[in-house]
Order: sequence, then structure tokens, then C-alpha cells
Amino acid sequence: MTTIVVKVGGEILEGDAIAPVAADVAALAAAGHRVAMVHGGGPQATAMQRRLGIEPQLVAGRRITDAPTLDVMKMIVGGRLNIDLCAALCAAGARPVGLHGASALAIEARRRPPTTVTGGGPDPIDFGLVGDVVGFNTALLELLLGAGHIPVLACLGADAAGAVLNINADIVANQLASLLRAAHLVLVTGARGVLRDVEDPASRIPRLTVAEARAAIAAGTVRGGMIPKLDETILALEAGHIGCAHIVGRLGPGELRREIDAPGSIGTALSGITLPTG
Repeated sequence: MTTIVVKVGGEILEGDAIAPVAADVAALAAAGHRVAMVHGGGPQATAMQRRLGIEPQLVAGRRITDAPTLDVMKMIVGGRLNIDLCAALCAAGARPVGLHGASALAIEARRRPPTTVTGGGPDPIDFGLVGDVVGFNTALLELLLGAGHIPVLACLGADAAGAVLNINADIVANQLASLLRAAHLVLVTGARGVLRDVEDPASRIPRLTVAEARAAIAAGTVRGGMIPKLDETILALEAGHIGCAHIVGRLGPGELRREIDAPGSIGTALSGITLPTG
């Protein structure tokens, strides 16, 4: 059985964009694969913040989280979006189980100290109520996966004292894929993949090695929210914890399975070594 982790960004969780993803995930699970999902909700959280008069603060694609912002994340990410994603999977015939960090410490986290980040300048940044993953409830996840369920994790962690912390969903997905030694990690985003020119969707790069991805960041080809996606994925690939990572955009029917079968055919496939053509 192949283990696959699929992360969906908030831009995919509106309208009908999630239906083809849910259908392919359900088909993968029905074929006997172990599939887990992680989701974010940045666009929806930003919209709700502004409705409440809270101006979002982001540094290099990472959200600074104060107490009111964390409440928004609980409401939007841990609530509505998790429920809606599980409902879409149910409609596709899958058996999802919605989780967050406070679900038996499904995602255990500790508060991140001030730190420097790629694209954020030379000074340490205090991200507020933001966490780093320190572990997962492996027994719970294995129980669900072994029974054919699809764990659906919102990007909220918690510690043993009950403190809830916001976590970048790409970090959660990469850490989860590393824990499960996933053959495939698929990041479903608003971009078709890594682009040579962000204004030109046709400039998609089908395949990247770790070295090429680092060079693209250093050259400024990769900017904004794509930087943390690549940063986290590079670490997982270098450690040898995942087989192949895929960055894809909005998907049509069957395209998620096609990208897994033929890396780079739909989005950008990343690996520690050059992938074969075909």
C-alpha cells in the first residue's frame, strides 16, 4: 500500500474546485492506498479578519498570529473549512475524519520563538501564536489509516497544556508526510506549479531537483508564498523521508492521480535526484 499525503490550500476549498480532488482522493483510498489530507485556509481567514476590522500581517507568506487572529483561524480553518472538506470527501464516497491539534493532540506543537525566515530579512521575527510541529498522535493516525479512513487535519496544533497554535499548512503536510514515509506528497495550491515567470502560467517547470529548487529561490525566481512551500519540502526530501513532492494548481477530474502516476505531467515534481523523463 502506498502512503499519500494531499495538502489543499484555501483557494481550492471554495466553489467546485475541491470536487475533482475529493473524487481522486476517494478513488486512491478505494484502491487500497493510505491517504491523509491537510488543509489551510489563508484566503478565507484573511477575508474574515478584514470583515472583523483586523488587518492581516504576513511576512514572506507567513501569517503573524495574535489572539484575535487565532480566533479567526479556529473558526474558519478548524471549523467551516474542515467540515466542508470532509463533506466533499463523503460526497465522493470516502470516509474522512476531521481533526485538529486539540483532537487528542493529533498535531502536537510548541510556540515558535522569534526566528529568521527565508525572504523575511535578517532580523528574527516574532510570529505570535504560531507553532512548530513537535509530533503527531501516530497511534490515532495509524488506527484511522489502517481502517481505511482518511484523516483530514486542519493546520492548528496544540500542546499538552491546551494552548492552540496556528501552523503553516505546508509545514504540517511536510512533517506528516515525513512521519508516514509517504511515497507522494501533493500540495494543491492556487499556482500550477513552480513558474519561471509568475505572470505566465505557461512557464511551469515540470521537474526540479533539490539543488535546482534552492537555486530558483536564490535567483528570485521563486517569491512570496511559494518560498515556504519549497523550504519545507526541500528539508523533507533531503532527509529522505518522502519519495516525491508535487506542487499542482486547480485540478480537473483524474489529474491528481495522473500527476502521481507521471510526476511533472500536471504540476511541478520535486525530488532529491533528477527524475526520469516519461
